[in-house]
Amino acid sequence: MGSATPSAAARNPRLAELALALGGFGIGTSEFVIMGLMNRVAADLQVATADVGYAISSYALGVVVGAPLIAALAARVPRRALLIVLMLVFAVGNLASALATAFWPFVGLRFLAGLPHGAYFGVAALVAAAAVPIDQRARAVSRVMLGLTSAIVVGAPLATWAGQGFGWPVAFAGVGGIALATAVLIRLWVPPQAPNPQASPRRELSGLVKRRVLATLGVASIGFGGMFAVFSYVVPTLSAQAGMAESVGPWVLAIFGIGTILGNLVGARAADKHLMRAIPCILGWCLLVQGGFFFAANHLVSGLLFVGLVGTSMALGPALQTRLMDVAGDAQTMAASMNHAAFNCANALGAWLAAVVIKAGAEWSASGLVGAGLALGGLLVFAADRRLERRARLRAAAA
Repeated sequence: MGSATPSAAARNPRLAELALALGGFGIGTSEFVIMGLMNRVAADLQVATADVGYAISSYALGVVVGAPLIAALAARVPRRALLIVLMLVFAVGNLASALATAFWPFVGLRFLAGLPHGAYFGVAALVAAAAVPIDQRARAVSRVMLGLTSAIVVGAPLATWAGQGFGWPVAFAGVGGIALATAVLIRLWVPPQAPNPQASPRRELSGLVKRRVLATLGVASIGFGGMFAVFSYVVPTLSAQAGMAESVGPWVLAIFGIGTILGNLVGARAADKHLMRAIPCILGWCLLVQGGFFFAANHLVSGLLFVGLVGTSMALGPALQTRLMDVAGDAQTMAASMNHAAFNCANALGAWLAAVVIKAGAEWSASGLVGAGLALGGLLVFAADRRLERRARLRAAAA
């Protein structure tokens, strides 16, 4: 894992991006597949189906805990070596999950599998961005993120099919195999990067007290929550209000996944062109399409169309990741890793707020109004941060 002769990736960064994206594909598959296997897991481990939600929450908690912890403790570890170790830990967590024979050990192993998630995506984004010109960083990040969005369209449905046909452990064992293959390809295709001799845990942790870093993470935690508010309840919403048949359910996931891929690519190009205009424009788009879902959900065709449009909210991902690179200073790994922890906070926040509104008596599609409100909240956080930034520049100029 140390220094090596220049690899093929040193001449062709696309190979490095492919290896990094494969890891994202495995992570996305592992994160989403359990939602399609809840009944199987519950039956085999002898718990109620609703209890399997603890395993989902445990994984998300692992992401939130692992991102800052790993970024701080591994501050001086060369990035390629760190990526390989993260993939090996992820492989162990998923292979062990497949071997679990009791529920609470399974929940604990899902926490272990979640620990590398945020740090992996954060470090992978930094590696990809460092290999291209500065005006192409967001597109390089988006190509790595294509692994995650492709998992929604291909990985999770295929793993769900395999798990339903051959037993749920097969799905997690398959993800473990993908993680091991990723570790090998990273070693072969990702060029080594010398560690920063100035890096330290204290220096990385300093990123958590920088106003612009915290503001960007706030935009992610709130503004991204709208997408999850809608997506978490999209199947029961269309079933109840548009009369959707259960057999159409897998197509909903595929349509949403296609939307995330398109949003990821278009958002990255917009961010590379003009980052600080792209972020509020994307948030405004999120407000419109998530609010529009409230009105579209009563008819199947329009509802499915807006499911895809809500998926395009993923455009916010590469834009915010690039913004963090600009404002993190010496805490690049911490900030980049925490971006994905913030996305998991957004997931929890959006799903919880939508549940509160629906349980209060609102119709299912009110999740779209919750989403629009969260997008507006993210826009207000961004606007407040920009206003403080302008004031700081004026004070500096006057001084």
